[in-house]
Amino acid sequence: MSTQFWCETAWVDGAVANGVLLTSDDTGTLSSVETGIASAPAGAEVAPGLTLPGGVNAHSHAFHRILRGRTHGDGGTFWTWREVMYSVAAKLEPESYETVARAVFAEMLAGGYTSVGEFHYVHHAQDGTPYGAEPESGRPHGDAAANEFTSAREDESRPRGDAAGDSAENRAHAMERALARAAASAGIRIRLLDTCYLTGAIDAELSDEQARFGDGTIDGYMDRHAALSTAFADEFPVGDPGESFVHIGAAIHSIRAVPAANLPRFAELDGPVHVHLSEQPAENEACRTAYGTTPTQVLARSGVVGPNLSAVHATHLSEDDIAVLGRSRASIVMCPCTEADLADGIGPARELADAGAVISLGSDQHVVLDALRETQGLEAGERLRSAQRGRFSPSELITALTEGGARSLELPVGSLEAGKACDFVALRTDSMRTFGSLDEQIILTATSADVHLTVSGGRVRVREGVHAELGDISDLYAQAFAALGMEG
Repeated sequence: MSTQFWCETAWVDGAVANGVLLTSDDTGTLSSVETGIASAPAGAEVAPGLTLPGGVNAHSHAFHRILRGRTHGDGGTFWTWREVMYSVAAKLEPESYETVARAVFAEMLAGGYTSVGEFHYVHHAQDGTPYGAEPESGRPHGDAAANEFTSAREDESRPRGDAAGDSAENRAHAMERALARAAASAGIRIRLLDTCYLTGAIDAELSDEQARFGDGTIDGYMDRHAALSTAFADEFPVGDPGESFVHIGAAIHSIRAVPAANLPRFAELDGPVHVHLSEQPAENEACRTAYGTTPTQVLARSGVVGPNLSAVHATHLSEDDIAVLGRSRASIVMCPCTEADLADGIGPARELADAGAVISLGSDQHVVLDALRETQGLEAGERLRSAQRGRFSPSELITALTEGGARSLELPVGSLEAGKACDFVALRTDSMRTFGSLDEQIILTATSADVHLTVSGGRVRVREGVHAELGDISDLYAQAFAALGMEG
């Protein structure tokens, strides 16, 4: 059975079109996109304002949202912020992480995103033992010993058996399954970027706080990654674009966390590979000391830099780095709100785009979950560092938020066209923020407060800021903080 949405105006083929009728088939895939339709046909959902393809959040750490508004008291640095982040990571178990991620993904949908790249590295129990494994004593370990989660509301929102009810032998990949279930229950499309994290710094062992991130060796990571891919192919099969919500990808945490000798192994993998790249000057300095060159050049020597690579942040680059990433047509994931919050600096986005790289956007630690503000931050940073306006046109900004992210995550989204998933957001054009904005220039004036409708897979997920199935998103956060034993 098909579903229709009539959009007052919509972004189609790189321009604003009037009277756009979107028809979604029973898999949630767009079967047709018609323009110039003067009025809504009977039975069609009406979307006033301007409809955009759903925003693609190409870089997320879901649990970092818990830190919002809790790390500013004494200023600090990226490195002191990281210590607070570790303290939150230590609280996570599959049950609590599913609860946290569900709230975060619901907020993403309300904020204008319909797809996310989840850069995930909290793989194991706190001492590094894989979930589902048992210590030599034979006693249950980690979350295999946890009490069953008893919240009826959370049980109802899970599309599959909850993590706490699984037997120990079925607990492998418990954290990854928790994230996938959370995404599916919220209705956001996820590329779970399974992250390799082997060292605490270059030539340094993992710290106690980092033990649960690691797989011991590159072979350990590759084996776990292959097993995860196989398990998810059965549990979350990929079919038509609209109905496929869970996809697996790979990530190199950083040059700090994966030895250079191990990097060529990532060229063996199909699909997207993401990496934190040159976010901090200290990272570059350590890399130069160890390898005699920049992180970008280390990746290039390893054969990893190519069109399927997404470099996250790419803040502190040399001219040679920019040229390498541009020639390879790599994706660049800028996270302007996080980069400002952590005082990372402003990366050379315009130069990277001019060199041939493809710009996309991510919310990273979710200092805000607002696709519009994140997009505006890209242009604002460019204006601040260049003293020039219009470094990215409104059209280029929309492309970064949509098609750029779709390319980075290799998802069938990013544009309103037949064969793509029916994922979109509708913006008010008559609010106090947007009234008078001309066509696509609304990308520079709207905020998440103007997102009045979010649709993914042909289904309404959020309407007027309230999730259609999960309810008030602030209530979801109350549950998330309670699950972690934290006060909101």
